[in-house]
Amino acid sequence: MQILYLDSIDSTQKYLKELIKEKRISLPCAVVANSQTAGVGSRGNSWSGVENNLFLSFAFSLKDLPHDLKLESASIYFSYILKETLAEFDSQVWLKWPNDFYINNQKVGGMITNLIEETLICGVGLNIAHAPVGFAKLDINLDKDELIKKYFENIEKKSLWKQVFSKYKIEFYKNQNFYTHNENLIISLKNALLQSDGSIVVNGERIYSLR
Repeated sequence: MQILYLDSIDSTQKYLKELIKEKRISLPCAVVANSQTAGVGSRGNSWSGVENNLFLSFAFSLKDLPHDLKLESASIYFSYILKETLAEFDSQVWLKWPNDFYINNQKVGGMITNLIEETLICGVGLNIAHAPVGFAKLDINLDKDELIKKYFENIEKKSLWKQVFSKYKIEFYKNQNFYTHNENLIISLKNALLQSDGSIVVNGERIYSLR
């Protein structure tokens, strides 16, 4: 994994996309910034913040992904591996469907995924050191570089989707008091039924994570 470290950038994800499109970097690769001024969150929201939080984007060729992983569930797959990595450092963070990191009832970060031709790009924002108003920060103190190193080591184990999903579904009940968005609608997860491909069924409608 080739990792570029930057002091400040508007968006690690936008920058990584440019590098890939211009063929200035080889896969797999990642960009880490100490601060981010115009980060991209889910549904087009901004995810920026102060220094020392985690601003990370990384990319893999589709051919290097687990053979049983559907692209619609890539954000769950990579988010859950990060959740497990944080648990190794004794964090109680949990994953709200499909891609948000929570401590108790407050969001501490999230992940989005994008596809460029045959490349999957994942962007992660995580409040390690500080939290904006309305959000929380992680419940542990950790070294950001150590976290990144351990996270990529866990990704490189290439766990199958079914292995990750089998653990995620056990914790899915934590979603029941929360909501998600689908086509600009706010949908309760109280009675959501998790499917084996990572989608959910709510009121008879199947919803995929398109992030």
